[in-house]
Amino acid sequence: MHVAVVTGPGSVELREEPAPEPGPDDLLVEVGACGLCTMERRLFLGEKPVYPVAPGHEVAGRVVDAGPAVAGLPGSPRVGDVVTVDLLTRCGTCSACRRGRSALCKRPQGGTLADGTVSMGAGLAEYVRVPARQAYATGDAPLEHASMGEPLACVAHSVRLGGMRAGDRVTVVGAGYMGRLHLALCRLLGAASVGVVDVSNDRLADALDAGASWVGTPGDAAAHAGTQDVVFVTAGAPGALELALGLADDAATVVLYGAFPKDLRVPVAPDAVHHHELSIVGVYSQEPQDWRTAAGFLRSGVLAADLDRLVTARFGLREVHEAFTLATTQPVYRVLVGG
Repeated sequence: MHVAVVTGPGSVELREEPAPEPGPDDLLVEVGACGLCTMERRLFLGEKPVYPVAPGHEVAGRVVDAGPAVAGLPGSPRVGDVVTVDLLTRCGTCSACRRGRSALCKRPQGGTLADGTVSMGAGLAEYVRVPARQAYATGDAPLEHASMGEPLACVAHSVRLGGMRAGDRVTVVGAGYMGRLHLALCRLLGAASVGVVDVSNDRLADALDAGASWVGTPGDAAAHAGTQDVVFVTAGAPGALELALGLADDAATVVLYGAFPKDLRVPVAPDAVHHHELSIVGVYSQEPQDWRTAAGFLRSGVLAADLDRLVTARFGLREVHEAFTLATTQPVYRVLVGG
């Protein structure tokens, strides 16, 4: 089969790889769509110099084979089902996994291809093998939507750990792809209002069209100071945490979803956190219960209109270089590869 390998900055090629065969508890999935996320863009741009590497972890496709232990097992996806797949390799043994916090599994993630190439998902391929327990059927959802299962699970994780409840006043800082998924999910879960903050007027206009209650630049957001119950920071830029804390009402939660520069330090007034019962919560990745939530929303179709707005372009696997080029040179939400 073919698998895409990033060999250096600006360079990606298709390599031959033996087609995987499912073990007793596995499924073989023919990849229909794989999203290019921040990690893939950083690899292609040279910002994450790990080469050669086979990326791609936002994967959906159709089950074409199932191992004997799971074929026909009630609840397991069956041959012919469209599935969204979790390609993390949680160990189940480390202290984080034993606490039920498998998003923070302490065993290194990933693997290798047959020739030793590092695999970070290797979903930019014709097929992937996945444990059946990590594949979730998505019913009649389009493949493009099903490929958003992983980022949607990450957002479900963010909303769950952030404690957002129906009736809360919410702000999302950052109107990119993940910010838009936060907007969609919080609206669906009954937020009283969802504001969106960004520096791009184009993205703010898109967010307003997608149902945001209000939008504004960081300067505009001062009009909403001290009025928000949950603030999700999906763009980890300098100044974002300070902005979020300024928006927070008493007993509010600030959720740090987006990655920040590793050397960034921000002064926080502990007495204000104490007296106003503020919570600052970090969230990272996703866990199995978040996948179940995401798959349920995909199957139901309730987010279909929101997800349609987020597909910027679709390319075949043989056009993977063109897909990377678009994703790294133009403003996009999601560029999909596969089929």
